[in-house]
Amino acid sequence: MKSILIVDDEISICQSLEGILEDEGFRTSFASTGEECLTLIQSEDPDLILLDIWMPGIDGLQTLKKIKQLRPHQLVVMMSGHGSIETAVKATRLGAYDFIEKPLSLDKVLLSIHNAMKIGQLVAENKALKEKMGQDYQMIGESSAIDQLKQQIKIAAPSSGWVLINGENGTGKELVARAIHQQSTRSEKPFIEINCAAIPEELIESELFGHEKGAFTGATAARKGKFDQANGGTLFLDEIGDMSLKTQAKILRILQEHKFDRVGGNRMIEVDVRVIAATNKNLQEEIKSGKFREDLFFRLNVLPFQVPPLRKRKDDIPRLCEHFLHYFCGKESRDIKSISAEALNALTTYNWPGNVRELKNLIERLVIMTPGKVINLSDLPLGINQNSQQNDRQSLVSTDMPNSYREAKEVFEKQFLLEKLRENDWNVSRTAEEIGLERSNLHRKIKGYQIEPT
Repeated sequence: MKSILIVDDEISICQSLEGILEDEGFRTSFASTGEECLTLIQSEDPDLILLDIWMPGIDGLQTLKKIKQLRPHQLVVMMSGHGSIETAVKATRLGAYDFIEKPLSLDKVLLSIHNAMKIGQLVAENKALKEKMGQDYQMIGESSAIDQLKQQIKIAAPSSGWVLINGENGTGKELVARAIHQQSTRSEKPFIEINCAAIPEELIESELFGHEKGAFTGATAARKGKFDQANGGTLFLDEIGDMSLKTQAKILRILQEHKFDRVGGNRMIEVDVRVIAATNKNLQEEIKSGKFREDLFFRLNVLPFQVPPLRKRKDDIPRLCEHFLHYFCGKESRDIKSISAEALNALTTYNWPGNVRELKNLIERLVIMTPGKVINLSDLPLGINQNSQQNDRQSLVSTDMPNSYREAKEVFEKQFLLEKLRENDWNVSRTAEEIGLERSNLHRKIKGYQIEPT
């Protein structure tokens, strides 16, 4: 039952409203002064307040101002027997939903209340939707790599600096972009994303900047682009490394001048947009090959972020599995499933070339296709299952102790190099840099130990 707090020093009006509102199914409570109203809302949570303007003590407008300080989203309908346009405008600016003149028309009162309640429901639904979206896009994990990334986001988000996010496919670059937006001063404004690799070259400029009517065949009406839609908020340019040099030049111009013109237009449009870009490519290599503008790279790379691949944060895999299990079991209306110790071990030791996206897709498949409540090793795909069995065999072999310190050192060194090469996708230069070894020296050791990609 919805509740309404009536604030008026005229007892007859309170009694009249009480009878009507309770007949309509509302629960009512009363306050005769602004001070009493402010005290009541500390302990009660009315869905709507009917507030008179002329009262002893602090008047209705002052009370309204304090109510909004305490509860910014509180629905308030003002009432007054001495109303004026100026008073109504002032009440609206202070946050009142509506202004009703006395003597009260009960039809107008009920109409205003019902309309306000609809607005309140929309606000509540919007809040719930935002909370759900926040849960859908939360970053799961407490590994040192993710903890460091979260700390970097916390520091960088409140600033206005442009951001460049690097990371392999499926690592969660969009999650980082959304986290930066949500923790920024622009969080109440739009977050607009565009995948630069998914849009044909001939349409990318129209998508980004919009177009005027008749700009090209099929342009039957003017259309806002992503920069327009993101005004005041954040624009996320995913896979920016796939953008043409021509479009890169236009992006650079916007970053420098904060204005652009639509396709087929000649009017400059000013925008206030924070750009976050992401790529799975090495843009410095793309610059060397002439595929990416160096000046745009330096413009975007003010705040660089590196999203770690899943194989470098394996401690997070159990928590990710649990999160995805609950998410997909809820989505598919299934009983909550669990993962056996053997299956979880296999998932944890697997290298996940598709990163978190691959793990998420697999858990969704297992939730749907596994008949029992427990996901066992035999339910996993053959590649992950065999990888686990191979690791078990290697573990058994490793129990055979070397006969000497030299042999033990060689066994450890070979295994260490093998694991580091796997982590870096068999990139010798990157591996050598990570472990602090000369590239030529690493090549000799690979040849000496007869290490081959697996």
